[in-house]
Amino acid sequence: MKILLFLAKGFETMEFSVFVDVMGWARNDYNHDVSVVTCGFQKQVISTFNIPIIVDKTIDEINVDDYDALAIPGGFEEFGFYEEAYDDRFLNLIREFDLKRKIIATICVAALPVGKSGVLKNRKATTYHLRDAYRQKQLKEFDVNVVNEPIVVDRNIITSYCPETASGVAFTLLEMLTSKEQMEIVKVAMGF
Repeated sequence: MKILLFLAKGFETMEFSVFVDVMGWARNDYNHDVSVVTCGFQKQVISTFNIPIIVDKTIDEINVDDYDALAIPGGFEEFGFYEEAYDDRFLNLIREFDLKRKIIATICVAALPVGKSGVLKNRKATTYHLRDAYRQKQLKEFDVNVVNEPIVVDRNIITSYCPETASGVAFTLLEMLTSKEQMEIVKVAMGF
């Protein structure tokens, strides 16, 4: 199994690293065939807190058929997150994953480009809930049934409402790729 981990400019490092760590434990310690391939618009992507990450692939090199899931960490507007997260090429990639019923896992505001792509129309989802829930109000503008819960799963799409949920999203993704039992083994081994 292969997860495409998409990094838009200004992504949050904690929300990125959790997918790498959880899947790394599953692969290295429990022999699950689950790998993570990082992707961005350029080979180097700068995070919200100025950490540069060299990605494995650029968006133009991606064939959706090669992946079982798309994972998207959120990011900060003031560091340019929406410039790339709302880019038509990325929105089309999201649509392609959903059309093929592949899993899409988001943390925090990463639900917003998924909403903007149209695949969450009339479906349940959540996003950042603090500061007067202004991001949830934005998500609702995309005709999404916003639910104020930490993690919301609607068929193949996982959304969550803040960085605190990051590990929960990664474990939910692992469960959807393997099984509840296998996910629990990794979760316990990691001390959760």
